[in-house]
Amino acid sequence: MTIYSMFHKGLRPLVLCGPSGSGKSTLLKKLFEEHPDTFGYSVSHTTRAPRPGEENGKHYHFTTVDKMQKQIKEGEFIETAVFSGNMYGTSKNAVEAVQLAGKVCVLDIEMQGVKQVKQSSLDPLYIFIMPPSIEELERRLRARRTETEDALQSRLSAARLEIEYGEKPGNFDIVIVNDNFSEAYEKLKEFIASNLDLKL
Repeated sequence: MTIYSMFHKGLRPLVLCGPSGSGKSTLLKKLFEEHPDTFGYSVSHTTRAPRPGEENGKHYHFTTVDKMQKQIKEGEFIETAVFSGNMYGTSKNAVEAVQLAGKVCVLDIEMQGVKQVKQSSLDPLYIFIMPPSIEELERRLRARRTETEDALQSRLSAARLEIEYGEKPGNFDIVIVNDNFSEAYEKLKEFIASNLDLKL
C-alpha cells in the first residue's frame, strides 16, 4: 500500500508549474490567503542559501548537498531538480504532513519535478501557469532586478523549455494564461473547485 492510498481521494494534491515570472507564486499566495484551512503548502527542500526574509521550515527546508543526496538515495523524495546550480526537492514527509492535517497539498515545482511526479503514485491534478508571452516574462523578470544578466538569460531559456512542455497536450490538466490576474485566479479557483468538489 502506498503512503497516498490511505488518503481520501478528494484530497488529491495539486501540482503547479510555470516559468519564473509567470505569476504562479502570486496566484498561490492569494489562494492561500483566502482559503488557509483548505490548502497546505508542501515545503520544498533546497540547497540554496536563504534569501532575505525567508524562514527555514516555512519557505523552504534549507539543507546541504550531502544531506540531501543521502536522503534522495534513501528514497525520501518524490521529486528533485537542479535549478540554477542548486538542488530542490519535495519530500514524502512534506506531502504527508499537509494531507494528515486534512488539507489539499499544493506542490509548486519545476518541469523536471513534474516529470518525476508523473512516475510516482501521487496522482495529483496538474496545472500549468503560462505567461502571456516570453517578452512579457522577460519584462517581469527584469523588473525584479534580482539577478545578473547571465542568470536572467538562463531563466529565460529554461522558461522557453517549460512553456514548450506546458503546451504539449496531455502534460497538464489545465493551462492558465496569466494575462489578467483576476481572470487567471478565477479560472484557477473554478478548476480546483470542480475537480476536488470544493466550495471556494
